[in-house]
Amino acid sequence: MKITQVICIPTNIGGRSSLIIKVMTDAGIYGWGTSGLTGREYAVMGAIKHFEAAILGKNPFNIGAIWQDLYRGQYFEGGRVLTAAISAIDIALYDIKGKALGVPVYELLGGKQRDYVDCFASLKFTTKEDLINQANTLIKEGWDVLRLAPAEFETEGDGSVFEPRESISTIAAWLIELRKEVGSTITIGIDYHHRLSPVETVSFMNRMPKGTLDFIEEPIRDESPEAYENLRKMIDIPFAIGEEFASKWQFQPYIERGITQYARIDVCNVGGLTESMKVAAMAETHYIDLMPHNPLGPICTAATIHLAAACPNFAFLEEIHTPVANPGFDDPSFYPVQPKLEGKRYAVPNTPGLGVEFNEELALSSEFVMMDIPRLKKRDGSYTNW
Repeated sequence: MKITQVICIPTNIGGRSSLIIKVMTDAGIYGWGTSGLTGREYAVMGAIKHFEAAILGKNPFNIGAIWQDLYRGQYFEGGRVLTAAISAIDIALYDIKGKALGVPVYELLGGKQRDYVDCFASLKFTTKEDLINQANTLIKEGWDVLRLAPAEFETEGDGSVFEPRESISTIAAWLIELRKEVGSTITIGIDYHHRLSPVETVSFMNRMPKGTLDFIEEPIRDESPEAYENLRKMIDIPFAIGEEFASKWQFQPYIERGITQYARIDVCNVGGLTESMKVAAMAETHYIDLMPHNPLGPICTAATIHLAAACPNFAFLEEIHTPVANPGFDDPSFYPVQPKLEGKRYAVPNTPGLGVEFNEELALSSEFVMMDIPRLKKRDGSYTNW
């Protein structure tokens, strides 16, 4: 069997842009993959165009060797654009190999270690009432891990102004009330999406009683492990870090220095399943569990389910389609075959390959609209992180 073509399909699903790829073989077997670099589809397509020339005619079963060729096949290795492209190709190759051998992808990763994959609910909120009402709805539906995504700034003006000090004061007060409302058995985390500085993060945590939060996700930017290491010394709850990391090397200092307690790995950015398994093994040696990033749609979800099935050190999978939210990234008209959420978990599948299919004709019949992430500013006009 040989690789004959890599097809890039940029598309818009659920109000978001995404890049789906299809790797073709001369045996008629194809594999689906997707890139996690949302909003930069053209950049990733350019990288895939380069990579296609390197993999045409190769045996798709040689996944590890192809990964090394793509990563090392230029003087300037790595970077988020290149590894997002490698991720998409790598996932598609696992899909091909699983289909060809008639086994689920997790069988290629060492076999199944669990029967289902538990999820946490991603809960976006803009008001205190919104937060408490959604949390109560999720708990009634059986969800016991809530990851909060504050968006209180969207209620003012055009929603493009974010003031960290105002936010931490407001959100801390709301979280104290939430914890009183839901009790002590529910796991509560918060994702501040890199919007804070270290001192703002410490101030935020000091405004709440101990036990209010169970973890905090990426409060500051991740370029400096040293900054996070200093912050780690001042905060006594677990960190969840890593959704933007593009290799095992970026994860290394965070794992080896005990900076993070949950690895927020994204299989569609870090280098696919090949690299994800290496990060998982590194994390296991330090008793760090995986809490995978999963905001893209069914191909990412399926690949991550197989990763979670094959790893002993798995905690929760991110789920954004819940009883209180439906962004539509899993639109069945685009994904006629996809993993099905059962309450707060996914059953580990037994179908060959990833267990997902994409409606290529529908995607190609629609004009692709290039999209970008929002921009946030402080009141003085300076930029801050979205």
